[in-house]
Amino acid sequence: MTPLRIPRDLGAARVNLVDKVRRRPLADLRPMPREVVRENERFTLYRYDRADGVRPHGKPLFLTPPLAAPALAFDLRRGCSVAEYFVDQGRDVYLVDYGPVNFGHRALGIEHWVDKLLPEALAEASVDSGGQDLHMAGWSLGGIFTMFTAAARQDLPVASVTAVASPFDLRQVPLLALARPVDRVLGGLVGPTYRALGGVPAPLTKWGFQLSAADKYLTKPISMLTHADDRDFLAQLEAVDRFMSSMYAYPGRTFGQLYHVIMRTNEFATGTMQLGGRPVRLADIDVPVLVVAGLNDTLAPLPAVEHLLDLVTGAPRTQLLQAPGGHLGVLTGRAAGRTTWPGMQGFFTTVD
Repeated sequence: MTPLRIPRDLGAARVNLVDKVRRRPLADLRPMPREVVRENERFTLYRYDRADGVRPHGKPLFLTPPLAAPALAFDLRRGCSVAEYFVDQGRDVYLVDYGPVNFGHRALGIEHWVDKLLPEALAEASVDSGGQDLHMAGWSLGGIFTMFTAAARQDLPVASVTAVASPFDLRQVPLLALARPVDRVLGGLVGPTYRALGGVPAPLTKWGFQLSAADKYLTKPISMLTHADDRDFLAQLEAVDRFMSSMYAYPGRTFGQLYHVIMRTNEFATGTMQLGGRPVRLADIDVPVLVVAGLNDTLAPLPAVEHLLDLVTGAPRTQLLQAPGGHLGVLTGRAAGRTTWPGMQGFFTTVD
């Protein structure tokens, strides 16, 4: 058993404790400066401001969030922000934000994002950038959306596609293996329930995310005590708490499609998805592909993520990047600035 860490700087621990008790923020949660490029009822497209004194270079980056999880995953806190890192590298960075889901979105399926929303937002970003191709990068389900969008539309201005912590072979996810026996007993109630509600409420999506890292949530009080002198560690916990409290609902039809894939067919693992009445094949992707896997990710473990490399047979180049972190941590954990982001930047630079 690993011995518990003992805080060494008691003075720093005291300051941090006082700030927590007095509800003073430890994390710098100010969003990175950005401008609205396009806003409509389906999405808001942002362009982050360029960093002072940094020469712009390289093709722009287009960030794709998943559903349910807020887009602030890409801008978690200052000093630990995907957007901040790539802006500092001199790239123009765009973010598409779907906003919260409500009952009015209940009829939207995966094809809404793959066939309509993402192509429209990407085209707007390309026009705004002067007609450039963009590197598309999506996290979790956003990475799956990114891949199927690139597969469905080879005419889009795409330089490369990146999937971060995106599970494609769902039989390799242990948590889902535990859930399938329950589904066999209670699965008949799922459809009527989400259809009646119009989707999956935000508290349930938050609970599901927490379940994937239950050990961290159970041991969080101990971690806070043993790292009481580590202000950056505590700031990260604070930023993650804000992220978790901002979860959205899942739209009904999309959840139904995902539930069918996850629990019944494992369709993602075949590389072909029926969308809008026609098959969309990942083998049709004709741009470089980067796959990023978290070494401590229970929701999207390495075998489930790297399976994507077997499906993108038409890509001129593929690369697997393994980095420390769980499902959120591999994207924007405290180590990401030394591991995930430089690896992505190196890949983008090679493609440029």
